[in-house]
Amino acid sequence: MLTEERKAKILEIVNKKNSVSVPDLIKKFGVSESTIRRDITSLSREGKILKVHGGAVKLEERTKDDEPSVLQKETINKDEKIRIARYAASLIQSGDVVFIDAGTTTHFMLDFITEKRATYVTNAVSHAKDLVRKGFKVLLIGGELKENTEAVVGADAILHIQKYHFTKGFFGTNGVNIKLGFTTPDVREALIKRVAIENTQAGQRFVLADHDKFGLSSAVTFSDFSGVLLVTDKYPGDQYAEIVDVKIVLGNS
Repeated sequence: MLTEERKAKILEIVNKKNSVSVPDLIKKFGVSESTIRRDITSLSREGKILKVHGGAVKLEERTKDDEPSVLQKETINKDEKIRIARYAASLIQSGDVVFIDAGTTTHFMLDFITEKRATYVTNAVSHAKDLVRKGFKVLLIGGELKENTEAVVGADAILHIQKYHFTKGFFGTNGVNIKLGFTTPDVREALIKRVAIENTQAGQRFVLADHDKFGLSSAVTFSDFSGVLLVTDKYPGDQYAEIVDVKIVLGNS
């Protein structure tokens, strides 16, 4: 049996039974353990199944297109978001030109930012206000104001962002999905994120996501996993760690 044919049958089994063990697959196909493990790893990297210890499970697709308000999101996994935000703020250095995306985890960053010899650019009105109150140099992106996330979006905002070359960028996300990458419900906000990421120095693009974001997907992808450091609070699993650089911020970090 050809490799691709065997992989297709493994996928069929997993989707039908929800899970399968390596020994069961060895028995069924009459091949070595290493062969089955390679097949499972390959399918996991392709985003078709979830690789687990001793076998594989069905990859559950979750969607989240009903976006809650900023106040609602701030109460979800607040402690985890604060840990992530504290670590993210510690990365800012003197002379940086920093893009800070709209969002709740990025908003928590503001309590921990201390570097006054940096320039902060944001598309969030609330972020800009809080940074100015602390005495930082702030550039607020102009454009259309989106009510429920308090983010500035639209063509004018994109043109504004394209003028800058950010040394560091910090981005929120609504979902982290193996097949779809980083996603958000609103195409206007996705475009802002995408342009800002493209205008951020390679290796300095940070997506902040608590563990509940894994497996979620929204309508629009704003970035794939390449060139991004994912900052989160729990190990996301081998299937993510194999395709994106991950920084795990533990409780004592």
